[in-house]
Amino acid sequence: MASDGYRLLEAVLAEGAPGWLREMPAVSTLRTLWLQQFTRVVTDGTEDVAWRGRDDLPPGGSLIALPYDPHVRYSRKGELTWIGYKVHVSECFAGPEDTEQPHLITHVVTTDATVNDAKVVDTVHDRLSDKDPMPREHLLDAGYTSAELLMTAPVTHGVTIVGPVRGNRTRQFVRAEGYDKDSFTIDWDTKRATCPNGAVSRYWTEGSDHNRRPAIRIRFLATTCAPCPARDKCTRSELYGRQLTVRPRDQDALLQRARAEQDTADWRTRYAARAGVESTIHQTVAVAAAGTRKTRYIGLAKTHLAHVLTAAAVNLIRLDAWWIGTPLASTRTSHLPALELVA
Repeated sequence: MASDGYRLLEAVLAEGAPGWLREMPAVSTLRTLWLQQFTRVVTDGTEDVAWRGRDDLPPGGSLIALPYDPHVRYSRKGELTWIGYKVHVSECFAGPEDTEQPHLITHVVTTDATVNDAKVVDTVHDRLSDKDPMPREHLLDAGYTSAELLMTAPVTHGVTIVGPVRGNRTRQFVRAEGYDKDSFTIDWDTKRATCPNGAVSRYWTEGSDHNRRPAIRIRFLATTCAPCPARDKCTRSELYGRQLTVRPRDQDALLQRARAEQDTADWRTRYAARAGVESTIHQTVAVAAAGTRKTRYIGLAKTHLAHVLTAAAVNLIRLDAWWIGTPLASTRTSHLPALELVA
């Protein structure tokens, strides 16, 4: 089958073939798929076609997952995997002093499945900036919150971001053993880090992480870490020294303050206003009313239009309930907190 595809492409791209054949979207998709999935190899003087290895595939953001819809992408979130798109829904909330107002969907963004959640927030703010008034606060879940966003959103759009930032996920911190990032002293002026045993880092590389956000990688020499008696508490690598990845200075300081703040009761009370947004996701995206978990259309543009129409329908349902005086349902208490309340 792979060889047949190559023969077809060779015939279409041959010098005497009609030019319009090369401009057909199906031919362009076929060519891209074959380049992504297969490679030509020569064995004992005979040319053959073989599958590309996993390490030889293009990045997920450009890899076509389905030939009949070139826009869909493969993605994974936790234990959930899918091929398709992401839909990001924003809704308005007047505040705790006005809980009887209807919660209406204000914006919908549809992206391919590989787009990082934090990347769409600026798009939402740009679109909402055309509305009056611009929201003062934007309550987000952890997938959308980043140190960079916490810093730039108040300046560029006048919006305060309220959302949990990701905690320290290093092995040493999670297991509460060994030296995590906070155990090191970072000298931002000299661009050096000092470990708990007094060793000084050698390399300071400024660049980007896998999400293309600014990051600094600090590395210690292998010859420095190898004889260290506390090596097992710091790194398991037998070839390299310890490496730290940190945000730029201003972002790192902001990140530390945000992590400390989100452990306070005041912050939890402020963020509790977002508790009902999961019902919006259930009503709009899942199965309760609209059933948009599976798109009925092919292509990003049509899928986004369907998401916008779905959001409009949900708003009509909510307005109808508000006009006839149907009260908002209370947030459901899950079984484990219910046991705590009984106790």
